[in-house]
Amino acid sequence: MDGGSVTTPFGRRPMTLGMLASQVRAQKIESSASVDKWKIYRALCEAKPLLDISDRALAVLNALLSFYPHGELSAERSLVVFPSNNQLSIRCHGMAEQTVRRHMASLIASGLVLRKDSPNGKRYARKDRQGEIRDAYGFSLAPLLARAEEIERLAAKVAAEKLHLQTIKEQLTLCRRDISKLLTAAIAESADGDWWAIDEAFHSILNKLPRVATPHLIASVLAELEEFRAEIVKQLETQIKTENSSANALQNERHIQISESESISESEHPVANDGDGLTAVNSADLGDNALEGQRLLSGKASISYPITTVTETCPDIALYGPGGSVRTWSDLISASTIVSTMLQIDPSAYHQAVSRMGVHNTAVAIACIFQKGSTIASPGGYLRTLSRRAGEGQFNTWPMLAALRRANISEPAAGPPKPVTQ
Repeated sequence: MDGGSVTTPFGRRPMTLGMLASQVRAQKIESSASVDKWKIYRALCEAKPLLDISDRALAVLNALLSFYPHGELSAERSLVVFPSNNQLSIRCHGMAEQTVRRHMASLIASGLVLRKDSPNGKRYARKDRQGEIRDAYGFSLAPLLARAEEIERLAAKVAAEKLHLQTIKEQLTLCRRDISKLLTAAIAESADGDWWAIDEAFHSILNKLPRVATPHLIASVLAELEEFRAEIVKQLETQIKTENSSANALQNERHIQISESESISESEHPVANDGDGLTAVNSADLGDNALEGQRLLSGKASISYPITTVTETCPDIALYGPGGSVRTWSDLISASTIVSTMLQIDPSAYHQAVSRMGVHNTAVAIACIFQKGSTIASPGGYLRTLSRRAGEGQFNTWPMLAALRRANISEPAAGPPKPVTQ
């Protein structure tokens, strides 16, 4: 390693205590110390946020390391490189020399490089008769060797923080997805509870996150969402247990009634089995299936919210209902037929939506499209997209209503018009 006393800058460059501390530290390197120059450079790139150096400064340091002829920075060899500003600019892919000097000054101020100036300020090396460098003036890479352990420790810390941030972001994404799916299922299954208010509370928690959030804030919101998810799951589990208890009681009662009717029938009118297999239970099942089929054909199988939810979220369509209002689902269907013509939705697109979503869901979708107004460039194409997603089982009108409801709440109310002054 280059020995000698402390060196000061050439010309009008000032000497600082930081530069002195870097030189003293570089002189205390053990004689057997060595480190791979590109390994320490990669560690520097990872530890960049904690060292307060820019990527352009790292590019200049990369160029400096390329002038060092060996693969390892070793205390047994000279650690001074002496390229000209022109050569540094070329190695930095054409960076202006003024920019190179500025970033070189930042590397020196950060204590990553030392300046070893010659008596006249030039950068050069003197060799002995065997061709070995006896003395060199330029930039010393000794601080990199002296701070190798510190730099690797900082790089490991940055990597751990990045991993922690990535982990909590993944957990946040999963938690958001779980809550969103659970709310959709609760609305679709008509579970007991004010799920609209719960959905608004869920999004109020999410709104606490800015576009660029700190790990501490993300962890805080994640903990709040996990507790929120646990409460939703608990409420839905209670609902499931209640439904199971009611279903078991109803099934037992029905079984008793059927058994009593069969015993009475057999005692009064004993007949032999004719082989058609149609019992009282089968008849009841066929009746239930027929009613379910009619309900599905009506297009209202997946509607689990009242008509007032639609009219409050999409008030504009009410003007086109019978008598200028929408009070029933039939009124909404009539109004959606008129509005679909106003929106220039092709009849084939309308019939396709009815066949895949049902007439009620189609009416709700058209009401939402009409409420959004000019934000949808092609209402017919938008409705076809919704129909295709509904055919694939990927569309439900409730999330569409919920999003529109939140958008209506977030919009500032329009104030009274300002008076015009003459």
